[in-house]
Amino acid sequence: MIQSLAIVRTGLEGEQTKMDIIANNLANINTAGFKKIRPVFEDLLYQNASQPGGFTTQDTNYPSGLQKGTGANVISTEPIETQGNLMQTQNALDVAINGNGFFQILMPSGQIAYTRDGSFALNAQGQVVTAQGYQLQPPITVPPQAQSITIGTDGTVSVQLPGQAVPSQIGLMQLASFINPAGLQSIGNNLALQTQASGAPVTGKGTINGLGSIAQGYLESSNVQVVDEMVDMIETERAYELNTQAAKNVNDMLGYLNQAGS
Repeated sequence: MIQSLAIVRTGLEGEQTKMDIIANNLANINTAGFKKIRPVFEDLLYQNASQPGGFTTQDTNYPSGLQKGTGANVISTEPIETQGNLMQTQNALDVAINGNGFFQILMPSGQIAYTRDGSFALNAQGQVVTAQGYQLQPPITVPPQAQSITIGTDGTVSVQLPGQAVPSQIGLMQLASFINPAGLQSIGNNLALQTQASGAPVTGKGTINGLGSIAQGYLESSNVQVVDEMVDMIETERAYELNTQAAKNVNDMLGYLNQAGS
């Protein structure tokens, strides 16, 4: 009976973790570039009362044996790397990646972080930065006299300067890709860091070597679907209720045994 309660506890904890993940998905439904996260469950260790294939006699074996599970656990979370819709903003420094890739951001620590959020702005020095003031890499500085900014689908950035008929190229918004983007470590502020699981980044122009194209005047919306999250929430709630009912039933059985023994 005590083992049953321990198993039920793992179920309750797992469903609570799943509900936390669903809540986080819904909370970030308006976060540019956010990717839906899903939990990955696994069953825990088994207690083998009798080994499958064990000998019952000299000539016969157990066909399946007796294995008792000890519950379930959330082993990891995985982002769903599907493309979000592109929302038109008409802001010259809003850019969305249509396809594979991440923007590279220089952190105050000197590390390079990665993001799908292309809502950029200019700081006092004319540098292209994130909403937190972190600089885009490679760095791009817009001249103060620039009359307009144009960002090509490959990331080429050019400006129109007074008295010049031809736009001047001032930089390139390079993209980075990973063999396993799900292995990136999210750190908040729409940023993620490279890990051993993600592999090393491969950088380059947009539209080349499998990298996506860049759309100026757009932002990539979250790929969270409200209907899907609501269905998952209902399923999670039902599973939590069933685990709670199982705990109650075990408690009733223990109570019955106590009464019978007294």
